Amino acid sequence: MSLPKPMMRGLLAKRLRFHLPIAFTLALTAAIAFKYTVTEPKKQAYADFYKQYDAVKEFNAMREAGIFESVQPTGK
Repeated sequence: MSLPKPMMRGLLAKRLRFHLPIAFTLALTAAIAFKYTVTEPKKQAYADFYKQYDAVKEFNAMREAGIFESVQPTGK
């Protein structure tokens, strides 16, 4: 009683027919999950921040703090 010989001819094609659709499905699912759990909240956070951000106000605060070398504070 011996084991039957393994079927080697067409083995790669047979396994690819099974595993390739699974791999594509998992990759697509991971990409969609990443988009909606990481990138969309990050985009929304940036949008919320820049709705209330005033660049001129920040510039004036940094100028008054003396951060810039080329721009003097208004008191000097």
